[in-house]
Amino acid sequence: MSRKQILIALCAVLLIGLGAAAWHVFKPSEPALSGTTATGGPSFEIAASDHTWGGPKAKVVLSGYAAPVCPHCARFNENVMPQIRKDFIDTGKVFYVFRVYPLHSSDVAAEKLATCMPKEKYFDFIDILFRNQPKWDIEYGVQDVKGGLLAMANMAGMDNAKAEACIAATSEEDRINKVAMEASTRYNIHSTPSILVDGELQQPPFASEWTPEALGQILNDRLAAKK
Repeated sequence: MSRKQILIALCAVLLIGLGAAAWHVFKPSEPALSGTTATGGPSFEIAASDHTWGGPKAKVVLSGYAAPVCPHCARFNENVMPQIRKDFIDTGKVFYVFRVYPLHSSDVAAEKLATCMPKEKYFDFIDILFRNQPKWDIEYGVQDVKGGLLAMANMAGMDNAKAEACIAATSEEDRINKVAMEASTRYNIHSTPSILVDGELQQPPFASEWTPEALGQILNDRLAAKK
């Protein structure tokens, strides 16, 4: 997805008001607003609403911004994170913070459902979304996105009535929008997956997708510098 398309989608998400009706979550993107530039430094503040893995006293903080509709994010989730978690997070070397950076309005609905899950099941549901994108994701040409998301919620043990209520609720929209805006203005994030190490935006090698080896090297270098 191009930067222009991402900005168009992001601006559409940011226009979702707290009083919007549920169908607005699934409406097409709105016209673009002007682009944003980085204004913040390398510091990274962890919020109480963040979903995390590992110990907060780890020497290095790894932050991942992803969109549930993003196929690249799904591959990162499947091909990169298991090894990174095993080598760095579960060993106490790195603290991981995950945030949703919406590329499309359906990402907002997906994140609402994820936060409606019991906290300990949040990452399990994100994993379900990534692994089943062809069943609900507009990127795969799915027309009934809401129906697909309801099916994903059912898969995670949530009934339709609860899932419908979670999607319709507006309480999470302000937080989602603020996370997205901070990502763009403070960290210069305009695509997914985007990776920060101690608040500094990282680039995959040769503009290709991330690999466990490439990200692992960055983490090892940062850890070595802190000894």
